[in-house]
Amino acid sequence: MLFKYKVVDQTGAPKEGSIDAATKDLAISSLQRRGFIVTSIVGEEEKTSILQMSFFEKIPLKDVVILSRQISTLFNAQVSALKAFTMLASSAENTLLARKLRQITDDLQAGTSISGALSKHPDTFSNFYVNMVRAGEESGKLNEVFSYLADYLNREYELTQKTKNALIYPAFVVLVFIAVMVLMFTMVIPKLSSIIQESGQAVPVYTQIVIGISNFFVNYGVFVVIFFVVLGLYLWRMSRTESGKTYLDSLKISTPVIGNLYRKLYLARISDNLDTMLSSGISIVRAIDISSDVVGNKVYGSILKKSGESVKEGSSLSDAFAKHEEMPPIMVQMVKVGEETGSLGSILKTLGQFYKREVDDAVDTLVGLIEPIMIVLLGLGVGVLLTSVLVPIYNIAGGIQ
Repeated sequence: MLFKYKVVDQTGAPKEGSIDAATKDLAISSLQRRGFIVTSIVGEEEKTSILQMSFFEKIPLKDVVILSRQISTLFNAQVSALKAFTMLASSAENTLLARKLRQITDDLQAGTSISGALSKHPDTFSNFYVNMVRAGEESGKLNEVFSYLADYLNREYELTQKTKNALIYPAFVVLVFIAVMVLMFTMVIPKLSSIIQESGQAVPVYTQIVIGISNFFVNYGVFVVIFFVVLGLYLWRMSRTESGKTYLDSLKISTPVIGNLYRKLYLARISDNLDTMLSSGISIVRAIDISSDVVGNKVYGSILKKSGESVKEGSSLSDAFAKHEEMPPIMVQMVKVGEETGSLGSILKTLGQFYKREVDDAVDTLVGLIEPIMIVLLGLGVGVLLTSVLVPIYNIAGGIQ
């Protein structure tokens, strides 16, 4: 990597130049050995990274899945870690991922362990990922660990994507419904209501209600928009605090219909996490602690932390889970069977597969119900509005004849 430097030599004269080194520390050491006092040193990559990276730039989970699979393949082929990451950095299509892989390569060249190098990029490699790699380094089974990680992340990616995709269509239909209603109340109804009111005929109650709502949106619509903007900002700020995250996560799993889907999603994630880590030789206490950080829900994260404390004190995992109503009886009983038979890992794997199927079924059912319900509601809403306005107009036309 090329570094641009500014130094002062032994005579006090300032100098500028560039130096090629694996890391910034090595570049500084090399300059100091020449008798220079380093005043500034910046890597070419650091100078361009601000322009290359945007606030929203993030490495997709799919890329991490592919990366893990490639690392596992290279390790199986007896390729050294340094050479493997160098090859992957040069072939990565995602510029941000390529940059991170080059940084990891530099760290490996400087003597850092693979897990230590990965831990410097928590936005890409989670605590779960790093601890799995560390367990692989300790057991000498890095190729198997990266294969486990690729399989696990692939399952996680498929499960999460299916859940997100299931919610996109209903959200789109709801937004269309709201947009249609707003346009009707602010653009169409006011023009038609003026014709009705000028006719002097008796206006039905349901038409008066529609006209009243329309007048409200026309006169106070700006305040409604301001209210929702303020509400959105409040929820955003709330989601940045620990108490707010806990409340929103609790709301997420307690909402009718959607809550059941999210509960099964988190239970599948917990079972899969624990199975993957136990299979890699990580202790049960450490596995529970790591899972609490990566489960993705504050409520279940808190349950896992409390369960980990109970296990440390000598309690069984099934007894620790049984203290929390969010953990279903079937999971508690299955874990208990696994503890009694010494096959906790395989039981957790079975539970993960079971809840994944449950999530798939719940998603299919939800989509199957939401599509016709939304279409019917959209049609009814527009129909009621048009009927409320067109019936009085039809009566006016009949009276003129």
